[in-house]
Amino acid sequence: MKSFENKVAAITGASSGIGRALACHLARQGCHLALSDINVEGLKETAEQARKLGVSVSQQQVDVADRAAVEAWAEQIVSEFGRVNAIFNNAGVAQGGTVEGNAYADYEWIMSINFWGVVNGTKAFLPYLKAAGQGHVVNVSSVFGLFSQPGMSAYNASKFAVRGFTESLRQELDMAACGVSASCVHPGGIRTNIAKTARMNDSLAKVTGQAAEQARQQFNDQLLRTTPEQAARVIVNGVLVNKRRILIGADAHALDWMQRSMPALYQRLVTLSMRLAARFAPKTRGTDGVREIS
Repeated sequence: MKSFENKVAAITGASSGIGRALACHLARQGCHLALSDINVEGLKETAEQARKLGVSVSQQQVDVADRAAVEAWAEQIVSEFGRVNAIFNNAGVAQGGTVEGNAYADYEWIMSINFWGVVNGTKAFLPYLKAAGQGHVVNVSSVFGLFSQPGMSAYNASKFAVRGFTESLRQELDMAACGVSASCVHPGGIRTNIAKTARMNDSLAKVTGQAAEQARQQFNDQLLRTTPEQAARVIVNGVLVNKRRILIGADAHALDWMQRSMPALYQRLVTLSMRLAARFAPKTRGTDGVREIS
């Protein structure tokens, strides 16, 4: 697509962060919106902001892990707007813990949202995008879909899966020449609520030297550099030039380069840096034997 003017875009995870920023950025370009999230109050706020920009907006509470709900939402959008031209599969969650410390349920939970949510959204909307004659599937992975680190196995697995799924989809769409394309988005540290709401367990102390809450706070304070608004601009501009891979932030570009140039060696460098960070992390001794900030 060369323009979003008078197009219809569906966005999951639209109650805050990148989803809200995408909604407002697309609305400024004259794109009509169908927004979803499980957070009803945040979704309402996003929809109100977008409507003030002069476009038609619908909103629906949808759990992306619920396939039937996603399919019903896609059908509802086409019934209301007459078409849909883009699906931004943006909804996602995070989880931290070691492989040994995580429960099976941790992997099932994150995959149901981060991976199956993308699969559900893609398959539900793809026939309608093709019917519109012009469309784009935008699946949000992560820098952790390019680059792994200890304590993030569940998140890494889900985001690597999104990357593999989307790259295969893009190749199939290229071969079909059907007017629909696909892009995979790899954000670095974006100032959203995902880290604040992440599920973490204290097995993280084995790799960070800190209890889960302290590790979360340090991540928020030191690594979340890019604003959602900056991310939204990069994503939309990437879609308009039909990029296959959309990297967001200097950290994403640096880590992508490191993984490409040293695909095996980077793992040793990550291990070394994590050991040093754990050794020098400020901490005091907790009553349970875990060192944490008082």
